[in-house]
Amino acid sequence: MAEEILNEKKMDISRCAIVPADGGRFEVTVDGELVFSKLEEGRFPETDEIKAHL
Repeated sequence: MAEEILNEKKMDISRCAIVPADGGRFEVTVDGELVFSKLEEGRFPETDEIKAHL
């Protein structure tokens, strides 16, 4: 997912960070705002869900 987004939006993204976590957490933040949480949704996001926030 990260590679697809970076390839498509590379001119619009100034920074991308992957931070390891535990406890089944997978969260995506954009400009400091939480846009997806696996713990809340119970699933991984679709790429288009994340792209909609970029």
